[in-house]
Amino acid sequence: MTLPRIVLALTLATAGLQAQEPKAELLWPAGAPSAQGTQPEDQPSLTPYVLPKGSGAGTAVVICPGGGYQTLSMDKEGYAVAKWLNSLGVSAFVLKYRLGPRYHHPIELQDAQRAIRIVRSRAAEYGLQPDRIGIMGFSAGGHLASTAGTHFDAGNASAADAIDRAGSRPDFMVLCYPVITFGAFAHAGSRRNLLGDNPDPKLVENLSNELRVTKETPPTFLFHTTTDATVPVENSVMFYSALRKAGVPAELHIYERGPHGVGLAPNDPVLSTWPARLADWLRIHGLLTAK
Repeated sequence: MTLPRIVLALTLATAGLQAQEPKAELLWPAGAPSAQGTQPEDQPSLTPYVLPKGSGAGTAVVICPGGGYQTLSMDKEGYAVAKWLNSLGVSAFVLKYRLGPRYHHPIELQDAQRAIRIVRSRAAEYGLQPDRIGIMGFSAGGHLASTAGTHFDAGNASAADAIDRAGSRPDFMVLCYPVITFGAFAHAGSRRNLLGDNPDPKLVENLSNELRVTKETPPTFLFHTTTDATVPVENSVMFYSALRKAGVPAELHIYERGPHGVGLAPNDPVLSTWPARLADWLRIHGLLTAK
């Protein structure tokens, strides 16, 4: 059995660790800030794929599916990825964040930050390490993840809500064919859905995340393909270069061929090797071994 098939077999077997499919939990049970209604699209949530205590490495990942900030690829870039992470001994939380054009920035970032705060504040309950909470994003979800990794805070120590006391900085990032820039190589649809038709140039610059990298940006793994016709590979290249310049640990894998939006690429014998590269990266950072 080839390595990709072994990975897929483990992913399927992981379902046995869950007594039943997990249920989504609202980020704000009493109603999300700035909600424009009470419909499902107004209620951001997390679906927890949490391993039984003592069975994992204490590492968790908040997953941001892609969809151009207009839809969400919840199955291919969410639930399937969560089950694969479970197979590595990593707990996962699939984020359903609010979308444009109904919602614009900073709502999406607010949802991602809330997700990180929830997981970190409940780390003991989930059997996790609060300093092993990462974020992973695909396509526009990669933009959201990279925004969370370049726009964060330490939490509000005096907040009445214990969740708001937790910091929103992810401890590591995984960015898969991500939208990064809103400049020359931008994905125009993602920019329009997030910022509207005529955004302030200063806001465009602020959310071009290759310009926001500092030495405090979390270690990052990136995966892209040269022939991605939807989100140019330059997005990942520019972010990797910025990480290198800032001295942030980073790993970039660019495949010569492959379309956009492949997820785990289970039916592609070449692209399906990228999850193993991610597993190696998590391993060298000690994220697959319990403390």
